[in-house]
Amino acid sequence: MTMTSGGFGFVKSLQKSFHRKPLNLPQRAYKVASIDLISLLEQDIRGIILDLDNTIVSEDDRYLAPGAETWIENAKRQGIQFFILSNGKRRHRVVYWSERLDIPAISPARKPFPKSFRKAMTRMGLKPRQVLVIGDSRHTDVLGAWLVGCASIQVATLPHPFRWWERLLGKWVQIPYVDRQDLWDFIE
Repeated sequence: MTMTSGGFGFVKSLQKSFHRKPLNLPQRAYKVASIDLISLLEQDIRGIILDLDNTIVSEDDRYLAPGAETWIENAKRQGIQFFILSNGKRRHRVVYWSERLDIPAISPARKPFPKSFRKAMTRMGLKPRQVLVIGDSRHTDVLGAWLVGCASIQVATLPHPFRWWERLLGKWVQIPYVDRQDLWDFIE
C-alpha cells in the first residue's frame, strides 16, 4: 500500500522528526514556570504552542498557574514566540487570556488534530523542530505535538471540576497537581 501526500501529509513530517537528533528536554514538568528557558534556547526552540485550560489557568478560572505569566514574559524577552491553542468552549475566555498575555490564539483548536498546530507554526514562521508544545493532557496536547513532529512537555493539570471522562481516564492522560498551597488564586 502506497501513501500519497493527499490526506497523509503528517506522515512525512513524522518520518522527518524520527530521523533528526532528539532534543534533550524533559517529557514532563510539574508547572510551566519550572521549564528552563536557557535549555529551550540552546536546543533552538523558538516558538511555544501553549494550552490554556488547566495549564495556565484552571478551567473554572479559580487558579492561575504559579509564575506562568512571569515565565511567559521572560521567554518573550528571550525572543521566543507563543501561540495559544485551546479546545475550550467559552470563546470570550480565550479572547480575554489571549489579550492579557498578548499571545495569538485559536479556539476551538480541535486538538489533537494537526490543522491548528500547523496554522500556529505557519503564523510563527517556524518549523516543527523549532516549536515546543506545552499542555496538561496526553490525548490532546502531547498527541497533537507528536502528530505534527513537535517536541512536547506535559505539565500537571491545575485543579478544576473534573468531567466524567476525567474521573475515568484522568490518571492515564493527566498528571495531578498535588500542592494546592503553591497555587495562586486568580482574582481580576
